[in-house]
Amino acid sequence: MKVRLEKVKGTRDMLPEEMAKRRWVFERIREVFERYNFHEVLTPTFEYTTLFQLRSGEEVVEQLYAFDDKGGRNLSLRPDMTSSVARLYVNSFQNAAKPIKWYYIANMFRYEEPQSGRFREFWQAGVELIGSDRVEADAEVIALFTESYLATGLEDFTVNIGDRVLLDEFARMLGVTDDVGLMRLIDKKDKLSKEDFVGALKEFGLGEDGIEKVLALIEIRGKPDEVLPKAEELFTSEKAKEEIKRLYELVDLLDAYGVTDRILIDLGIARGFDYYTSVVFEAIAPNDLGIGSIGGGGRYDNLIEIFGGKPTPATGFAIGIERLIPILEWKSLIPEPKLRADVYVIPIGRESALRKTAVEIVSAIRRAGVKADVELTGRKLRKALDYAGKLGIPYVVLVGRKDLQEGKVTVRDMETGEQKAVEKERVVEELRRLLGS
Repeated sequence: MKVRLEKVKGTRDMLPEEMAKRRWVFERIREVFERYNFHEVLTPTFEYTTLFQLRSGEEVVEQLYAFDDKGGRNLSLRPDMTSSVARLYVNSFQNAAKPIKWYYIANMFRYEEPQSGRFREFWQAGVELIGSDRVEADAEVIALFTESYLATGLEDFTVNIGDRVLLDEFARMLGVTDDVGLMRLIDKKDKLSKEDFVGALKEFGLGEDGIEKVLALIEIRGKPDEVLPKAEELFTSEKAKEEIKRLYELVDLLDAYGVTDRILIDLGIARGFDYYTSVVFEAIAPNDLGIGSIGGGGRYDNLIEIFGGKPTPATGFAIGIERLIPILEWKSLIPEPKLRADVYVIPIGRESALRKTAVEIVSAIRRAGVKADVELTGRKLRKALDYAGKLGIPYVVLVGRKDLQEGKVTVRDMETGEQKAVEKERVVEELRRLLGS
């Protein structure tokens, strides 16, 4: 009995066209990462599950692809790279010169319900800057985050900046003891109706006055020069005042980077990870695809210590490739991939000398940096030309017995049908001339 094998739920098969588009996006982003002097790292696809439990608690296992291997070790496919990079740092780089600037472009795995822009296997491109607690590090990372999107041609987006310190202070002002729970609720505010959001707020023991303050807080969103003065009025503790001062400094530095036209302050941003300790941010690109945030990050000064390292400040971000690419395609910003060859070499006949010469010619063309293919299935001339025409290959090299006896081959322009006999030794030169390369 034949068994039909399907791909696993939440995963995708990526065909050449899709891979060419993804590679184009990766190359644009990678170029910016390296221009900022970040260096690529890659960690194992799976880690000990304990790594993620230390970061987010026992309940995180439900969101992981966790399993026992044949040696009885409990492992998980990585759900993000930040934890793995922090583990790498603790293992081998605590005494290295600071700051450490690393980047990655890799696949991640989370066991969650697939939806628009969300899969169980997905790719992220991100950076981690380890070893600086200064606002300059936050500015560097947010500027890079912004310029990474611009490098893909995306213009219509904002980088919304919030602050976990201010949210924690806000929870204290309201008398909420479960500040982490409140942060998680605020982080989900856009996914809930106002009625459901208010109902959830009541579960934290908030009365009407407290609920009104939360609703007012999440509406504080706009350009920095509009929002930060409102924040100064709302927050009165010394800790909050210091954090607002840091936000002013951050905005001033982002202005020096030339990216403040993309920046909004949004005090309702919490981000889902509990380990963020100060500035958090996310990118939003308006779209009709049902896609929300297309990436985000923030400062996490305690994570490395949680993993057994010396207290070490860090900040970073991850760009959601599965969310970014559909938006770029929707806006027609990714060039159509050119998957065809520029030259197709066809031996006219099955004699071994013709086939060998065809291989010698295609090899010389390829070594000259031209994308070339050779007839491999033994098609007759008409069918081989039809094949080249369907693929849109612009030039064909015909290797025939008669031409070869004269030391020549025929170059055919597939668009015009014109043919020209060319000396075998000059065929590469002629093709490069025709292709303008």
